[in-house]
Amino acid sequence: MHLIVVSNDLQFFSHLHPVFRGDGQFVVEAKFPYAGSYTLFSDYKPKGELEQVSVLSVNVKGKSAPASVADMRRNKTFSDTQVSLLFNKSEIKAGEEIEVQFDLRQAADKQPVTNLQPYLGERGHLVILKQSSPLTKASYIHAHATKNSPAGKVSFVTIFPESGRYKLWGQFNRGGEIVVADFWVDVQ
Repeated sequence: MHLIVVSNDLQFFSHLHPVFRGDGQFVVEAKFPYAGSYTLFSDYKPKGELEQVSVLSVNVKGKSAPASVADMRRNKTFSDTQVSLLFNKSEIKAGEEIEVQFDLRQAADKQPVTNLQPYLGERGHLVILKQSSPLTKASYIHAHATKNSPAGKVSFVTIFPESGRYKLWGQFNRGGEIVVADFWVDVQ
């Protein structure tokens, strides 16, 4: 089971894995960094059934986060990893299959990352949410990496269901450290 916790402004993201306690119960400890509305997406596959997604909204009291602006850059540095977001088409269109590729390089010398390891059994995970109010099951996409990406690159194939602004979080295991690379994109 995957539990994706996001703030409704899409500035906070956490990918958790609840522990099965028996009798259909899973438990997990989640932290909410600031006050506001959050949406929890529980992504699971019961034995013999198709993948399912359940959605829960919660409001958290406390100190509010500072206002933020969507950062539309396609090249960013996360810790010691420089990440570039690439697409196999010049325009991202709703309803069309598209390849999403993350080019991962060492920030210090710009050489391709060579120490990628499986993360939860995959070369990478990609969570995508459409900016909307409220966030819904229809806003949510979870994809696993394709099998044969070149060294230093991790690719995913997906379809954005509607036009609008989306936030993407790519997750990769780089030598035991999980790199979470977040990007905004506009879909026509």
